Amino acid sequence: MDSEAEDTKSQVENVELQTELEPVAKKAKKTKTKKKKEAPPIQAKVKVLREHPEKIPPFVGYFPSGFNPHKNPDDGSESESECDLTTRVYRNKNMSKRLQLVVSPTGSTVDFVGTSYSGEAAAGQRCMYALGVLDKATQILKVVPIAANKIFRLEPKVKGSDLSDKEPTSVVKEELTQKQKAEKVRALTNRYGTKKANKEAAKLEALRDDPESQKDLDVQMKNIVVNKQALEGTEAHISRNIPPYDASATTPQEAYQLDKIILRGEWDYLGDIFELLHLGPEVDISGYPTFVSNRIDKLRAIQDEDEKTKLCCIFSYLNHLIKFKDQHSMDGASSAKGHRIPSILRHKFSTMFAVSDTKRLPAEKIDLLISYVLVLTLFADEFRTDYSDIAKDLRMSSVSLREHFEHLGCKILSRKNVRYATLPVPLQFPLLRQKRRR
Repeated sequence: MDSEAEDTKSQVENVELQTELEPVAKKAKKTKTKKKKEAPPIQAKVKVLREHPEKIPPFVGYFPSGFNPHKNPDDGSESESECDLTTRVYRNKNMSKRLQLVVSPTGSTVDFVGTSYSGEAAAGQRCMYALGVLDKATQILKVVPIAANKIFRLEPKVKGSDLSDKEPTSVVKEELTQKQKAEKVRALTNRYGTKKANKEAAKLEALRDDPESQKDLDVQMKNIVVNKQALEGTEAHISRNIPPYDASATTPQEAYQLDKIILRGEWDYLGDIFELLHLGPEVDISGYPTFVSNRIDKLRAIQDEDEKTKLCCIFSYLNHLIKFKDQHSMDGASSAKGHRIPSILRHKFSTMFAVSDTKRLPAEKIDLLISYVLVLTLFADEFRTDYSDIAKDLRMSSVSLREHFEHLGCKILSRKNVRYATLPVPLQFPLLRQKRRR
């Protein structure tokens, strides 16, 4: 009986001990969960910094040799203060895009040299990089785009040797053959390309490897009938430096097709003037060209919404063309300083009018831009336009602008001391003057 009592007594003590320990364990779990909740994720705002022509973009250099600037050079231990580094950037006098970054640790006989024309900078021209800096105080993540030639692989070079001036041959060869370049492009396409790009690359590779298919292709090319009239029209378009046209058109609307000037995907980005019309007559339109502001009342009087929307888009496209010309010229840069052109149009204009590294338009491309503007003025005024106001917007005289209209196949009429440009059909162009060779 005594032994049974002792057993029951020990069981009771174990149960009481467990009940005392259980809340302690629960409290410990709660404290752990509280610690996890005390560190919430940072909700940072992302701010992307664009490249500025007057500011130097950041350079990124890294040490592939394992050099750590945070270690003491004496014992190799980690230190809070960084060792003194002298950084210098050199630019080639003849080729301004060739850069060289030299990092010199204080008290060391070794310089770390990286170049923008060799190593990974030369091999990674198809890649884009970005540098992110998080400010915990303001919770702003600043992202800066970095070009591929601004990333330097810092190779150790002995001070005073001529090896720093030469390209590191261990990283990349001096010159790649055409076959090696094609293989690198093919590898990048396989890894990062879309399914459509991979299929096209596979077809091209099959054509190169199969000589019989090339023979069949040569036979098919011989049987193709060349449309000489289309080639003549293309050559005339290039030589005349004017928008796409149809010389055999029977109506002015078909002579210069509006759908080939303003593409289908660009109409959605030209609704700024249409929105201004719904804000009332007190809206400030001083930022628009004189040609557009003189015809705002004409826009408000149009009852058909489709016609009004179309004409507003033509005026908006014409405004972007004039502002693009001013932004890339000396006399009109200040008037178009704050104007924003949609990215889809800016990319198109930069490609179409061949913007150079100096941000200036070539003379023949300026003539092409003026031709596009004048064709849009013809559409806006139903192919009978008074070109006195558009001459002010383009900063040209009426005499020189008249020559541009005649170059487009227009005729000039005079009514009550006002000159109008009209577009008769079919188009008749003046004869092109060919330059004599010396």
